[in-house]
Amino acid sequence: MSQQLTSREIRLAARPVGEPTVDNFAMATVPVPELTDGQLLVRNTWMSVDPYMRGRMDDRESYIPPFELDAPLDGGAVGEVVASRAATIPVGATVSHLLGWREYAVVDADGATVVDAEAAPAQAYLGVLGMPGLTAYASLTDTAPVREGDVVFISAAAGAVGSVAGQIARQLGASRVIGSAGGPAKAAKLTEQFGYDTAIDYREGDIAGQLAAAAPDGIDVYFDNVGGETLAAALDAARVGARFALVGAISVYNATEPVPGPSNLFLAVSKRLTLRGMLVLDHYGRFPEYLGKAAGWLAEGSVRTEETVYHGLERAPEAFLGVLRGENIGKMLVRLSD
Repeated sequence: MSQQLTSREIRLAARPVGEPTVDNFAMATVPVPELTDGQLLVRNTWMSVDPYMRGRMDDRESYIPPFELDAPLDGGAVGEVVASRAATIPVGATVSHLLGWREYAVVDADGATVVDAEAAPAQAYLGVLGMPGLTAYASLTDTAPVREGDVVFISAAAGAVGSVAGQIARQLGASRVIGSAGGPAKAAKLTEQFGYDTAIDYREGDIAGQLAAAAPDGIDVYFDNVGGETLAAALDAARVGARFALVGAISVYNATEPVPGPSNLFLAVSKRLTLRGMLVLDHYGRFPEYLGKAAGWLAEGSVRTEETVYHGLERAPEAFLGVLRGENIGKMLVRLSD
């Protein structure tokens, strides 16, 4: 009788108060269950860590259910199908799915998407060809649409979403693209690697002053990943009728007390601004449209990407804490196996 396959997985050991630590996570080794009809066994090769996961560590109602204590976390992953009881997806296929944070995943076939690992590296479907890329595209074509000649400002511009968003804004006709990031190395990446016209280093302070200097005539579109002081600066710089896509607020994710909103929010009234929240879940139907365009941009080199990679499942918690601290350039990934 053959020995049952086992899999390591990362579980939520305790809910954090404020900034998470590695003590909030625990490793477990569990038997892999037998497949039933319509299921796949996937050996995960890459997994994603993303800022939105911080909210799921808290036990509170939100747009997505919280992680359960003493249960494996989940999130985007890609891997190879090593066993299949689904006629639609054969053994050997590369698929993306949402059962990351583990070495092997038993996935319902309707929860997996076959990806073309010949057309692009498999991990690209967790970044520029995955949720981050779609977030950038849908935000700038629907939530806060870029028009020809617009001046566009993007926060967290060196991250997985921001690094793509600036380049998509250019493809959509923006005349000037400004990004903010933390530290001189990241700021240099924005202009040298990701095609930004100018970069703001928020760690130098006076974000409003830096933005005013970068956009003396104001901004038309703001892509907000961070909230807080940067959102306030964008309100100051906005032209009449500007559009804001409110995508994230990483500056407050670890707050232990209510965080006051920008003191200049009334500018949204006087300038007749549009401030609209964005959840990528609402835009999954646009994936085919986006992939068709993004594949062309990648092939011609008009969109460039970068990755920050941790190796080994045991390092997934470190990678996640790193993305919350802004330690990544481009997409933060964990490589589980070759």
